[in-house]
Amino acid sequence: MGSQDEHTDGTGRRALLGAAMFGAGGAVLGLSGTASAAGAGSAGHGGGLKSLPVPTVIGHRGASGYRPEHTFGSYQLALDLGADIVEAGDLVPTRDGHLVCRHEPEIGGTTNVGDHPEFAGRRTTKVLDGVSTTGWFTEDFTLAELKTLRAIERIPANRPHNTLYNGRWDIPTFEEVLKWQDEQTRKRGKQVWIYPETKHPTYFRKLGLGLEERVAKLLHQHGKDKRNSPVILQSFEPTSIQRLNKLVDNPLVVLLSAASTRPWDFVEKGDPRTVADLITPKGLREIAGYAQGIGPTLDLVITKKADGSLDKETTLVADAHKVGLILHPYTMRNENPFLPAEYRRGTDADAYGDAFAAFKRYFATGIDGVFTDNADTGVLARADFVNG
Repeated sequence: MGSQDEHTDGTGRRALLGAAMFGAGGAVLGLSGTASAAGAGSAGHGGGLKSLPVPTVIGHRGASGYRPEHTFGSYQLALDLGADIVEAGDLVPTRDGHLVCRHEPEIGGTTNVGDHPEFAGRRTTKVLDGVSTTGWFTEDFTLAELKTLRAIERIPANRPHNTLYNGRWDIPTFEEVLKWQDEQTRKRGKQVWIYPETKHPTYFRKLGLGLEERVAKLLHQHGKDKRNSPVILQSFEPTSIQRLNKLVDNPLVVLLSAASTRPWDFVEKGDPRTVADLITPKGLREIAGYAQGIGPTLDLVITKKADGSLDKETTLVADAHKVGLILHPYTMRNENPFLPAEYRRGTDADAYGDAFAAFKRYFATGIDGVFTDNADTGVLARADFVNG
């Protein structure tokens, strides 16, 4: 695995990132830095992560609470609603090697591919990270073919209003996103940030469609592969982040699912560790050798009781900050089913609960930002928190 080399490479980069990005005492990371950092949103165009407000509001797949996810309609609205960063996008490859933005390679639930009789024969069943999955997969389509499809709402039961916009937008490529980022930065007079994710990198590498090299090549071509570039890269597979660490100088984030789960790259190579092992002080120290942050599920920050209500705050925020890692947990959503039980209002699956109170509770843990489908709610909640 060459972990020693990776650690050495990573340490050198961390020294560069070190004080400039996180502040000598880490004040930017903690609550003590919240008020001053929150005013810094438009400062320092080339200032790297430290130029972002804290807590940072990250538009999850754009403004996916209001528009079909991973469309330019969703990305654009996230900026209009005040998101500091837009998660554009989850990157998956086409058969001819282009990177496109979809939550998953299976696109039956996020596009109108099922309405295209010419693609009926492409429907198939594959094993994706150990799970048998039936549908249509991006790697079986050329980019030209994918561009004939239109995006639809992924969770219409929770977001019936979003179905109004079904069919309005196509599937963006990563290259289009990088150009859009520049256009929006010029138009708005403020640096627009993006937060792409490599999806199922081990799966795609086995198919001869390695993601990291393709991401690095595009970032390099667009001059966005530097330490202070406004592009944060993330993945649920630590080895994908380690690979990116050798290819680009961008800020890097390891995503962390439930404590009992194992990253798929660990499963493939027989590494027995779970996420619970990665969030120990030792595990976090190792991550800090090649990444600048972690993206834990919110349940790793505050655990939940059996009834779905919040239970105990963990030591994860403090432990991560201790080794210089920032935390951007996921995902805050306004609708009842996605909120901790005590913040739900009524029983309707598409009704909003008390999202503001939930944001406040999570912000109080000292997290550095949060992914949210509702950027406007996040921005208002941050103002309440910072000024309260």
